[in-house]
Amino acid sequence: MAAPMLRGCCLGRCWALACIDSGSRHGRGAATGFTSSGKRGQSFVAQQPLLTAQKSRKGEHKWAAVVGLEIHAQIASNSKLFSGSQVHFAAPPNSLVSFFDASLPGTLPVLNRRCVEAAVMTGLALNCHINKKSLFDRKHYFYADLPAGYQITQQRLPIAVNGSLAYSVCVGKKWRQVITKTVRIKQIQLEQDSGKSLHDELRSQTLIDLNRAGVGLLEVVLEPDMSCGEEAATAVRELQLILQALGTSQANMAEGQLRVDANISVHHPGEPLGVRTEVKNLNSARFLARAIDYEIQRQINELENGCEILNETRSFDYKLGCTVPMRDKEGKQDYRFMPEPNLPPLLLYDTASLPAGADPQQVINIDRIREQLPELPSETREKLIQQYGILPEHSFALLNEVGLLEFFQNVIKETRAEPKKVTSWVLNIFLGFLKQRNLAVNESPVTPSVLAELLNLLDRKVISSAAAKQVFEELWRSKGKTPSQIVSEKKLELMQDEEALERVCHTVMEGHPQVVMDMKRGNPRAINKLIGLVRKVTHNRADPTVIKEILEKQLSS
Repeated sequence: MAAPMLRGCCLGRCWALACIDSGSRHGRGAATGFTSSGKRGQSFVAQQPLLTAQKSRKGEHKWAAVVGLEIHAQIASNSKLFSGSQVHFAAPPNSLVSFFDASLPGTLPVLNRRCVEAAVMTGLALNCHINKKSLFDRKHYFYADLPAGYQITQQRLPIAVNGSLAYSVCVGKKWRQVITKTVRIKQIQLEQDSGKSLHDELRSQTLIDLNRAGVGLLEVVLEPDMSCGEEAATAVRELQLILQALGTSQANMAEGQLRVDANISVHHPGEPLGVRTEVKNLNSARFLARAIDYEIQRQINELENGCEILNETRSFDYKLGCTVPMRDKEGKQDYRFMPEPNLPPLLLYDTASLPAGADPQQVINIDRIREQLPELPSETREKLIQQYGILPEHSFALLNEVGLLEFFQNVIKETRAEPKKVTSWVLNIFLGFLKQRNLAVNESPVTPSVLAELLNLLDRKVISSAAAKQVFEELWRSKGKTPSQIVSEKKLELMQDEEALERVCHTVMEGHPQVVMDMKRGNPRAINKLIGLVRKVTHNRADPTVIKEILEKQLSS
């Protein structure tokens, strides 16, 4: 059977660290030691099938949790998976709906080439095997926001299988003890999104918006290799960074572009896995971690009280901080999967199997997409560590905030200050100001060139560190002013007249004989007090290092 016709489409364009206590986790991913090489291995822990949960035995309190994830990422594409309707967040309801999206009789799906390429690129980045032949299926269920009565997905033979995702965690309280864990990826499949149900409680009615119906999704299924909420959240953050680096998904959880379902069970180590529950539609990493940790503890409490765990679907109430039942799965729903009759098998090629004379617009070359893979987050972190000598956790922080790495690199280009000092300013002071004001990096009134100018003044010892922070605060309030202008207006330059500074130091020492006596006796706090007194007299315009040298010189004379 021939490959399906491809429709062309233009591209629409955490800190991933978690602290865990090494003695309290039953990690199921392989811990391989810190590495930023981007090479990811398979987990060496074989998983057992999910069986009935075991009731706790008297005097036994040790439990192990098992967590698996199903992640739905909206593909960054200008149009939907099988129709030409545009994709825009927050468009007026039902303004982006084609005849096919509304499931009118006689309409047929046309596969979006961009979505297929995004799936292949994501699979390659996650170390998956790309199936050269994949199939589409119909998954039948009836709901108001699914007008066709079925969803087109890839149940039998997905586009990518058997991959792995590496994520980094730190053990205990020492941030430098970073290890890499691996979670296995079962499969990546293409599928349609459903519409959206809008519940109007005031009028007691539900309204349907089909703008989202038919939008292309990547479903990434992670094996149950994680053991707590923070591990799961960290893995999702890392996947989010990878998708954004690839450009295959914007992965904005606030806009519903990345949604997570978590499968959770607990058991005694060495025994079969317990009955699992599924917590659906988690749309933030923080809520994901809280929901999983709550559900683990809830199941443990239920079992220790002699109760049984139901195989059910639950949702997370973020206001109450707990999971609540949605529906049970005891009577398993029959989705009546069947081959999609209107879509032939999706055929992909590599360079060796590419047919002679094939139209490049109608075939997809896996090797060509592999060559176009951009630098992945793990590789970027390794480069930052090697190039600038920064700490591993700082490399994570720079990548975790959207736009922060680019801001940092632009500052580096324009300043003579050392990279470590730039890192400290960007992560501690600049990012701190953004967080306090709930701003994104691109909304900052302080540009990279302005911060670079400020750091240059500090590096040339024109101003002190305290004055630099004062200038930085003023930059947020005085748009259009340069650091040099603020320094000049507020007279914040360091004293360059060393003789005048010597006279100030002499006066301070004469006025505080007891502190001078303590200093002579070797009290290290005494000299710091004198330095503080001199800086107060000079309105913080004297360099503390120079003050210390003068004080020590006068003391020894």
